[in-house]
Amino acid sequence: MESTSVTASAYLSASIISLLLTATYTYHGFVRRLHCAIPIAALMTSIWLLSVTLSHQLAFFTPNLLIAIEALHYFCWILAIALALKQFTHNILPFGVKLIIGLSAAIVILAWLHCLNNFYAAGTNPELQSWTGLCLSVMGIISIEQLYRNTSYSRYMKLIAISLGLLLIFDVYLYAHTVIFNYIDRDLWQARAALSMVTLSLMCIGASTLRYDSTSPAKLNLSRPIAFYTTSISIVGGILATLALGGYYVKLYSGQWGTVIYSCALFLAIIFIAIAYTSSTIREQLSVLINKHLFLHKYDYRTEWLKLIEKLSRPLYNRTVYQQALDAVTSVFKAPAGIICIRQGDYYRPTHHQGMENDIPIIDEPIESNFCITMKEKEWVFTPGNDPLSTTTQFNEELPHWSAEITNLWFIMPLMTESHLIGFIALTQPSIDHDLSWEDLDLIKTVGRQIADFIHRHEQAEQLTESRQFDTFSKLTAFIMHDLKNLIAQQALVVENASKHKDNPAFIEDAIKTIDNSVSRMNTLLKKLQRDQPEEIINLSLRQLLVSATTVCREQQPIPTLRLPEGDLTITADIDRLTMAIIHLIQNAQEATPSDGYVDITMKIDHKIAVIEIEDSGSGMDEKFIRERLFKPFETTKSGKGMGIGVYQAREYIKHINGTLSVNSTLGEGTQFILTIPGSTDLR
Repeated sequence: MESTSVTASAYLSASIISLLLTATYTYHGFVRRLHCAIPIAALMTSIWLLSVTLSHQLAFFTPNLLIAIEALHYFCWILAIALALKQFTHNILPFGVKLIIGLSAAIVILAWLHCLNNFYAAGTNPELQSWTGLCLSVMGIISIEQLYRNTSYSRYMKLIAISLGLLLIFDVYLYAHTVIFNYIDRDLWQARAALSMVTLSLMCIGASTLRYDSTSPAKLNLSRPIAFYTTSISIVGGILATLALGGYYVKLYSGQWGTVIYSCALFLAIIFIAIAYTSSTIREQLSVLINKHLFLHKYDYRTEWLKLIEKLSRPLYNRTVYQQALDAVTSVFKAPAGIICIRQGDYYRPTHHQGMENDIPIIDEPIESNFCITMKEKEWVFTPGNDPLSTTTQFNEELPHWSAEITNLWFIMPLMTESHLIGFIALTQPSIDHDLSWEDLDLIKTVGRQIADFIHRHEQAEQLTESRQFDTFSKLTAFIMHDLKNLIAQQALVVENASKHKDNPAFIEDAIKTIDNSVSRMNTLLKKLQRDQPEEIINLSLRQLLVSATTVCREQQPIPTLRLPEGDLTITADIDRLTMAIIHLIQNAQEATPSDGYVDITMKIDHKIAVIEIEDSGSGMDEKFIRERLFKPFETTKSGKGMGIGVYQAREYIKHINGTLSVNSTLGEGTQFILTIPGSTDLR
């Protein structure tokens, strides 16, 4: 073997790094109870690398001696891996590991015997070196696989296993190349030194930073997309490598026609690869093959769950909630077609189907059928597409007649919310991998519950929207009835006094004015019921408004008194709504006050803000009633005489015009309502 200065420098650097690694492992052997065989193996690696460095300068390091030292280097690592495995697992070594130790020891003994018998033999023996290195490196890889698989809780040992594995895999390639071509490639020999430097440096850094006794998981997980694309590329690479090797022999033995034959074969192969990998069926088959043989579980649950959530969280736009739910389920299970049935009264009926335009059965399934009861009580997934002898088909006799009308029916999944069956989904078989295992059934049930919650939540949202619409309608009706009640009370008062004052011209004139006012206000009320009719907002005199409201209430005892300031204030409001609000507050005060009491209305103006006080000497209210019931709609203390929305309506409108309404009251003494209303600028 001829060594250049570059090769010698590379192996010398690797040996120095290996000595540092040996020192680190020796320290860990004393401090962290690392098995002593590992620093010994590292020391043997240092000796081997140093002997390669000195081999072209010292005649003592003959090729046969280098082969023996390298074989001993391999054996030390195989033995160290086995002893470390026994230390970590606390078990007796498997027979296979013991066999590898015995075979490797035999190979080392034979290498040293050959070295002693042919110590000064001239030249090198690449065949002996290649077969010795190839056998021992393969045995080392097998041992490393056992260590890697049984020390999942130690990142420290994982790093050792991975680093040694990289070195041994390269050695397998190096010596396989040597066996085929019967010489050691100089470039590969130099690359071996560079790879040793990198991996030994990685091991040295890891030994200094990672905890030997760490209990955190150290599994290196390969993602499914990476596995899929790596496998695909490997298959393509294998095909092209086979073509290249075949092309070499075709060109070698077919003369002038070799290039033509090889070019045609290569062209056809590329077309085949392109067709195969653009086919969705072939891609799905490859994905199923990888999931079955490279991973513990069939599904990547994190990916599947994120995909389901992403499907369900999309805006509906013009789609129904049932359409979105069915689309999400068919996407998860890659089903070509399906139908979703939701409970409607006492039956389950279809609400949406997908891919079943010419194969739609008539489904009208009673909620009390055995089929539905089984799904509800057992959360059972019916699998007519499975093997009839499987335990998953034990209730298939309860399948309804319409299930036979669905071509290639795969399974029927229940949609459960808590203990309620809100519906079910039937899917047809995909083109591949339609056998259902326990893992599929667990995923089906989980997805079914998520879909059921999704549908139930949307149905509840629709019911809430409808309920709010009815609440709005009821509130509007209550407000109208309240205003009508006040108008009816005015006209009833006219009718009540008609028998006494019908011959009085002043009464007749006042009655006509009252009826005219009632008609005008009812017309205004009808206009406001129209949705496109805006409020009649005007600038009005607050002084005149209070006079008008007090005049209306003078027919009831006690008669209210009004005290106004000298000035006036112009406000912006709907005159009818504000007048009705103040009238209601005055009438409430009259109803709560005996006839010998008082109701006083006072207005003050302070910096263009009107403060209106409505004070009575009535029964008053306690603090709890004011806090919990006074301003709550549909709460009343009038025992059938009111609807309980007057104070609420007054406060809401005063807030609407940027005012405030507050109340002070003492039980048994009286109540004071305080309104603050801001003035306004003139309207243009």
